Amino acid sequence: MASEKPILYSYFRSSCSWRVRIALALKGISYDLVPVNLIKDGGQQLAIINYLEETHPNPRLLPQDPKKRAQVRMIADHIASGIQPLQNLSVLKQMGEKKMEWAQNCIASGFQALEQILQHTAGRYCVGDEVSMADLCLVPQVANAERFKVDMGPYPTITRINKALLELEAFKISHPSRQPDTPAELRA
Repeated sequence: MASEKPILYSYFRSSCSWRVRIALALKGISYDLVPVNLIKDGGQQLAIINYLEETHPNPRLLPQDPKKRAQVRMIADHIASGIQPLQNLSVLKQMGEKKMEWAQNCIASGFQALEQILQHTAGRYCVGDEVSMADLCLVPQVANAERFKVDMGPYPTITRINKALLELEAFKISHPSRQPDTPAELRA
């Protein structure tokens, strides 16, 4: 019995949807994309990525080494739970005229901690030289930082890793500018 293709309900700019699109692309899983105009992100994407890891173990998004696996989860959680939700649309709407400043401060604060962590864990990517769940979280968050005009100068490790990841095909094809619901003026 052939299994059905999974359906991904996605919004082109959603960090959460982008993380899942990267995971699907890395694992070579074909899926049907249903564009949805989301006004707020949710934290379910890490659960989806964990499910994909368990059902499609190659390529691995969590290292076999328990210490590295814990580092990957720590970085992914730091980004997905500690930075990204604070600059979500639903939060920014409450900030009024200070929304840009709020987003910049939240991202900069999170990136300061992340830069220190990555100085101890990074190789070519967030944890060593293999793409992991942490990297799936990093790239969309850097895009958010750029969108909110965060000065990336103080974060050379984050910037270097992001640049290396954006060269990978899975990150290119999952990029928001290449999604079917991306407005024409934002397409790559």
